Amino acid sequence: KGPYDFLLDTGVGPMIITEPSIIDSLDFAKMRKIKVTGLGIETVEAFVSQNITARINRAQMDHVPTAILKEDLFNLSGHLGTKIYGLIGYSFFNSFIVDVRYSENRIIFSNPDIPIKYKGNKIPIVIENLKPYVYAEVEVPDSGKISAKFLMDTGASHALSMEMYNGDKFPLPYTKIKANLGMSLSGQIKGFLGRIKEFSIGHFEFNDVISGFPDYAVISQKVDLKNRNGNLGAELLRRFNIQFNYREGFIYVRPNSYFKNPFEHDMVGMVVYLDQQEYKRFLIGEIDENSPAEKSGLCPDDEIIGVNFRPIDVYSLNELSELFKSNSTKSIILEIYRDNKTFFRVIHLERRI
Repeated sequence: KGPYDFLLDTGVGPMIITEPSIIDSLDFAKMRKIKVTGLGIETVEAFVSQNITARINRAQMDHVPTAILKEDLFNLSGHLGTKIYGLIGYSFFNSFIVDVRYSENRIIFSNPDIPIKYKGNKIPIVIENLKPYVYAEVEVPDSGKISAKFLMDTGASHALSMEMYNGDKFPLPYTKIKANLGMSLSGQIKGFLGRIKEFSIGHFEFNDVISGFPDYAVISQKVDLKNRNGNLGAELLRRFNIQFNYREGFIYVRPNSYFKNPFEHDMVGMVVYLDQQEYKRFLIGEIDENSPAEKSGLCPDDEIIGVNFRPIDVYSLNELSELFKSNSTKSIILEIYRDNKTFFRVIHLERRI
């Protein structure tokens, strides 16, 4: 059956299926229950199977340890803008040498027993609990540069999430805004957005990196932060083409065409997602406090039916997201449907950090 779209996510261990209808003859009553971490900040109950066969192109993996959710609790499809059936993590990355070419929107994977040519700079990684960690240097307000340990998380859309420093919350930058940083079963992950002045990985340095600073009191109760300082996500990783070698514990990174792009945040200040049933309706989720979206009178559950006098269906969710980051001198006109009424709102983009 298939093919089905899966999220390639180094932040998860076993393969996770979020849409159980793709598997024949499921009997949850006979399956063992497990707890899965890495989705948002919650631990989620799932059912485990060892009898899954996955085929990617000409490669086949048999008896893949798989966690099966009864439903897509996080509406991953709605937030990514395309139907997602699950997530592939450790089993895939540990079975192959995986070359993620962000600049080409493709991956190349090869037999780890056959020598290949590596390109770029070699950086060691550590695999712990089926997940890759890397050390990088980050500037801490009033403390200078430190060596910090990050979970490499290709499934996270942010650049950085700074979670812990010396057993406590990570120091906040002087300029910051309250923001919704992600989703979990209990709702949005609250915290602040700011910029890390300097971030270095290998021989490469980035300045003014957008970073989330989640509420330490909340996430420290749900995530074991003793062995990491933060999370390194796709907004930074995508600036490289990366070759992963889990078995030997290293990556090779080489800058690509995205490398010099500036780090920008959502200048509207709201979450937009697709309706979980049809994946065609663009709905507004959480709205940041004192953001342009809030100032314009937008509300959660409003439906966007047009942008700049064009129908919404000419946009993808990603295109809309990029438009919201585009230019702080720009205004965007949204056509909104609420309570059986249609109206327009002008949003003035604002570079808040």
